[in-house]
Parts: sequence; C-alpha cells; structure tokens
Amino acid sequence: MSVMNPAHRFSLASAVIMALALILVPPFNLLPCLLAGLLVHEVVDSMTPPLQRLFAGRTGRVLAVGLLSVLVILVLAALFAGAFSLVLHEVNNPGQLLGKLMGVIDRARDQLPQSLVTYLPASVDDIRTTIHEWLRGHVAELQLVGKGAVHLFVTVIIGMVLGAVIALNHAPDPATLRPLAGAMLTRISRFSQAFRNIVFAQIKISLLNTIFTAIFLLCVLPLLGVDLPLTKTLILVTFVAGLLPVVGNLISNTAIFVVGLSVSVWVALGALGYLILIHKVEYFLNARIVGGQIKAKAWELLLAMLVFDALFGLAGLVAAPIFYAYIKDELKAQGWV
Repeated sequence: MSVMNPAHRFSLASAVIMALALILVPPFNLLPCLLAGLLVHEVVDSMTPPLQRLFAGRTGRVLAVGLLSVLVILVLAALFAGAFSLVLHEVNNPGQLLGKLMGVIDRARDQLPQSLVTYLPASVDDIRTTIHEWLRGHVAELQLVGKGAVHLFVTVIIGMVLGAVIALNHAPDPATLRPLAGAMLTRISRFSQAFRNIVFAQIKISLLNTIFTAIFLLCVLPLLGVDLPLTKTLILVTFVAGLLPVVGNLISNTAIFVVGLSVSVWVALGALGYLILIHKVEYFLNARIVGGQIKAKAWELLLAMLVFDALFGLAGLVAAPIFYAYIKDELKAQGWV
C-alpha cells in the first residue's frame, strides 16, 4: 500500500475539520454569528484600501474598524431606541392601537362576504379578550422566543467583534505557516470568498425585488385608483430587508400587507397576491443570479437549498448558497469538477 504523503494528510485533516465545523454551525444556532463576523470582515476589507491611501500602514485598517464599529453601534442604538419608544407609546396608549385595529375590522365588514364577517371580533373588548387568552396559552413559547432573541443578539455582537478583530490583521501567506495551519487558512480564505460572492449576488437580488415592488406601488396601484401611504418608506424597507436572504422577503411583505390593510382588506390581499407571484418568479431568478456569481446552474442551487432546508430548517436555507459555493470552490481546487 502506498503511504499518503504529508501534504495530502494535512489537506485531508483540514478538510475534515472544516466540514465538521460547517455541519455543526446550524444545529448550534451559530449561523448569525458566522454571517455577522464574515460581513464585518468583508466590509472592513473593502473600506481599508481607500483609507490606507490617506493613512499609511496599519492606521488605515484601524480607522476602518473604528468607523465600522461606531456605525454599527449607532444603528443598533437607533433600533433599540425606536423599538423602546414604540413599545412605551403603545403601553401608554393601548386604546389607540386597538382603536386603529377596530377601524380596519370595521372596513373589512363592508368588503368581506357575510360568511367571513361572522368570524371578526365585534368590539375592542373581544379583541382584548382574544389577545389575553392567546398570551395565557402561549407563555412557554413566548419565553423561548425571548431567550432566542437574546441569544441571537449576543451571538451577532460576538461575531461582529470577532470579525473586526480578525480584520485588524493581514492574513499571512499560508506557505509561511505550519502545514495544518496553512491548509486551514487556505480553506477559510475560500469560504470567505464564497461569502463575498453571495453577498454581491444578494445585493443584485435586493435591487431586483425593489424594482418589482416599486413598479407595483408607484405604477400599478395608482392606475387602479389606490393611494397607498408610506410608499417611499416601503420601497426603502424592501431594499434593506432584501439584503437578508429568505427572511427579508417576509419582513417587507408583512410591512406592505399591514399598510395595505389601512386602506382596505382587498388592497392588502391584492398586494399579498402580487408579492407572492413576483417572489415565485424571483425564486428562480435568484438561483440564476447567485448561480452566475458562483458559476453554478440554477437547478444546482435549488437542489442545495432543498437539501439544506430538509437538514437544518430555515438556517439551512439561508446557509445553502454560501456553503454550496464553498463546496464547489473546494472541488474545483482539487480539479474534480
């Protein structure tokens, strides 16, 4: 039997370590941490060259990390301040929120068939009683959601800090490291490149989604005589949320549906139907866009998304394009595909 040479042994060991690490990421709920760290690292890398033209050496990289950290802190502070202000306002004025909801229900009574109207609450007291009973019956689930939100926030912050710390230092040449460390660094660099490709593809997808949504909000609805409020805000939310794979569409669709309810039930349902239709079309366009970025066919990416969704659920669906892009890069590097 031929003995495997040392280089192949270290390459195989690094491949096993990398595979185990990636397999364990979704089950341990570490995907947000991983994505946050990679995002910060890539953003810092993109910000560093122009800053280093102004400040030579390490100063430019330190400034890039510092500016990004300040930006992240400001955004998080604004989000928490806005959420706290909204909750405080609604707690102090619960009747106002229920009154708005009752107004929507009253308009629905005039637009829905009688067979459906019987299922609508008759008064604010009915709504309050229904909410109270639902909360009492789902206390355990709400506690789990709260713990999950705290875990998500903490892991994202940790990931950002790790990404910023790693970005402070230039990656060494793998040839200058010990064999296993060099092999691991090579694989991590390929994974980082796969993530970068997916991020650029996701920006294209978000722009496409925003264009379709803007056509509906600014052209289709006005032609039908519907003046939807907060149109510009909804378009902005669609673009920003669209940067998040899978989850982003749910956020933007929910926002448009809720605003549509303020006009009428039929406008909300029509908007929801249109959004579902364009997202079904975009599902295949997304695969084509991402596939073009990572040199993969649409059916390959769709199959990878189905498999990862079956294995890891929603986290797997989000991770599928990145993991598949990395796996394909590894296979290409070995000359297998």
